[in-house]
Amino acid sequence: MNIKEIKQPFIKKFPGDFSGNPMQRATPKVLFSTVSPAGFDNPELIIFNEKLSEEIGLGKFEENDLDFLVGNNLPPNIQPYATAYAGHQFGNWAGQLGDGRAILAGEIINDSGKKNEIQWKGPGATPYSRHADGRAVLRSSVREYLMSEAMYHLGVPTTRALSLCFTGEDVIRDMMYNGNPQKEKGAIIIRTAESFLRFGHYELISAQAEYKTLQDLVDFTILNYFPEITSSDSEKYKDFFKSICTRTADLMTEWFRVGFVHGVMNTDNMSVLGLTIDYGPYSMMDEYDLNFTPNTTDLPGRRYAFGKQGQISQWNLWQLANALHPLIKDEKFLENTLNNYGNYFWEAHDKMLCRKFGFDQLLDGDEEFFSNWQGLMQELEFDHTLFFNQLEKLKEGDDLKELFENVSYTFLNDDLLNKLKHFIQKYKERISKNKITKEASLNLMQKANPKFILRNYLLYQCIEEINEGKKDLLKKLTHALENPYQEIYPEFSVKRPVDYDDISGCSTLSCSS
Repeated sequence: MNIKEIKQPFIKKFPGDFSGNPMQRATPKVLFSTVSPAGFDNPELIIFNEKLSEEIGLGKFEENDLDFLVGNNLPPNIQPYATAYAGHQFGNWAGQLGDGRAILAGEIINDSGKKNEIQWKGPGATPYSRHADGRAVLRSSVREYLMSEAMYHLGVPTTRALSLCFTGEDVIRDMMYNGNPQKEKGAIIIRTAESFLRFGHYELISAQAEYKTLQDLVDFTILNYFPEITSSDSEKYKDFFKSICTRTADLMTEWFRVGFVHGVMNTDNMSVLGLTIDYGPYSMMDEYDLNFTPNTTDLPGRRYAFGKQGQISQWNLWQLANALHPLIKDEKFLENTLNNYGNYFWEAHDKMLCRKFGFDQLLDGDEEFFSNWQGLMQELEFDHTLFFNQLEKLKEGDDLKELFENVSYTFLNDDLLNKLKHFIQKYKERISKNKITKEASLNLMQKANPKFILRNYLLYQCIEEINEGKKDLLKKLTHALENPYQEIYPEFSVKRPVDYDDISGCSTLSCSS
């Protein structure tokens, strides 16, 4: 691997704490602190993403590269660091947060000029670990590795995963925060992204009234990651905020398309590049439920439920607007931009649903059709992904009970079947208004509706197998997630088995997941 090609422009540009001290503390007026990974004596490679390594410019993996994958024996060109940021957590200002179990190696640029930051997750304590150890366990590391790659292949903007390793040590975790800590196998992943900058980075510096650093950070972000912005002065900062709003709304639309629920949409978990970041207590949707949250910490309020993700993204953008106000200095502009956010998001959302249903364009009356569909999905407890897979197969004269009963999590009695028949009739009437062929309509559906999604119960099975030293399911899931619009393994295209309904890690998870 071309580790010597890793550069560190961020720590050369901004104020930081270069002491290398990992003691957890406040670090006012800086954007990072240098800190070294803890070091691991007996690491073991679980999986390495060769395609991604080649793509970002790191090249092929060699046996002696294992040290780098866990942060051991780093070359002199790499001075690891953790960044400081703040955030609103569950709606409340939390003050300084930062990379508590993540450490950055730096940035690499591939032959096409594309930049990617490289970051270890789980390498040990940093000044921002908040009384924790900075380690990661196998289950959370497997979940992030596989899900970030699954989202990428689904076409959803996301961070990505380069490697997954055992650290060779045990980590103590209380998975459900119920007073039952257990030893778990430690693990570490390397994840990559064009940038890991979050809303919280700007919130922290703005809250400290470090406006010159705030301006420098925004200028740096625009120069490196927003080449489409060519304006100057305050207009540049307005365009920056508008672009973040657009990227965020587009991301939310994609989450709704594939049925992804993040579970903890705090402002410190929001990427300014519009990437899915920080895979913790997430879930892909099984039975459709707008009120579903996979995060036990989010109960009973369900702030981050599936159906609220668009609304919460707007709330988070309000907090970013407050942070950027010292540069933009135009309350009316910020207010109008945020008020228009909802219009943009809902139009993008409804156009996305049109593609899932095979409609060639959004028509008057579609909003009511989609609302009725949501009600039907919830009442009949249809599986979000499998419902559309079956809808693609719908033909005149089909027995609807036979077609849809295996994608429902409830028994379809006569009353429910009549409601389904009524909806399907409305669907046929609506699709008859298309100005494209049936083949073109089906093509829209097949591109919008995955055949494979990485469900929590599959992840649970995979984690159990890796704990036992097996990798067969890991290999199958990796193959399937790389081809999500094909049905490679029919056994994965089924609803969640009832055996997994009440198992922790399959339906609900904690923030430690």
